[in-house]
Order: sequence, then C-alpha cells, then structure tokens
Amino acid sequence: MAAQELKTGTWTIDASHSTVAFSVRHMMVSKVRGRFEKFDATLTVPEDPMQSSVTATIDAASINTDNADRDNHVRSADFFGVEDHPEFSFRSTGLAVDGEDFVLKGDLTVKGNTKPVELKLEFNGSTLDPYGLDRAGFSATTQISRKAFGVDIEMPMDGGGVVIGDKITIEIDAEFTRQA
Repeated sequence: MAAQELKTGTWTIDASHSTVAFSVRHMMVSKVRGRFEKFDATLTVPEDPMQSSVTATIDAASINTDNADRDNHVRSADFFGVEDHPEFSFRSTGLAVDGEDFVLKGDLTVKGNTKPVELKLEFNGSTLDPYGLDRAGFSATTQISRKAFGVDIEMPMDGGGVVIGDKITIEIDAEFTRQA
C-alpha cells in the first residue's frame, strides 16, 4: 500500500457502495447467506500507510437473510440479543503485509464479547471520482466461531449434526471516501 496510492487523512465508508456479508452452514448440507444493512466505518491514514487504523460498527438488528422469521429469531436472545447488544464493533490493532495482500488485526466485539480477529485484506486501489472525491476500495474476509462470541445456541439434529454451524465466514467489500 504505497503512500501515493492511499492519501493521508480520514476516510469514511460509503455504505451505499459497500457490503458487510456473512455465511454459515445450515443443516450440515448448505449455507445461509446474509448481510447487515446498517454499518459505519472510519479509516485513518497517516504518513506511513502501514500505521493506518480502522474503527467500525454494525447495527446488529439490521441483519437481512431474506427471511423475516429467521431474521427476527437471530435478533432474539437466542442469538444476538439486540435489545441488550444492539451493536457489533471492530477496532484495528495492526496491519501486516501478506504477499500481495495484507492482514488487518483487530478486536471484534459481538454480544458483549471481545476477541482478536485477523482479516485477510485486499487493497483494491484508489481513484478520483467525477465529483472530485478521493475513493479507495478494500475487500476483507475472515472466519470466526460464533460460540466464542457468546452466540452459543445449540440446535442438534435427530440424525446427528447441528442445524447451525459454528464457523461464520465474514466478507466485507468497503468503499471509502476521503474527507476534506
């Protein structure tokens, strides 16, 4: 991430051009995919872009799996408990080079439980848009254990296995705009 590619300053996420999505194993045979509709993030880029930092929040109630009954159940105390834990948060703690990509390290808080996570991060580049705004794009992925974050509902199946897997894959596509 060369300095000329990512200008110094404060960058805010353009939520209308970004996605925070996830997938989880369902019934041991398929995956349920979903996304969060409301989120916010700020990227701070100093002179040394490897010292950049990110903070982000997700509105836990904004989950959307295209199934209203399932979404309401996930909002309940069985899963996210959004009445007591309305927001997930992330605060970066470091950035490291990983081949042509990067590893973004940070602390993720879900349902009041904070754990370190590492996201494989790809810098997609930066550009000046037709309105004169600096834009930068990133893609990030990680996998977490839902149980480690207190989302520990057990739903065993009669024939063995579980209704909902423990491993959650998180995929983020983020477009940021540099603030004047």
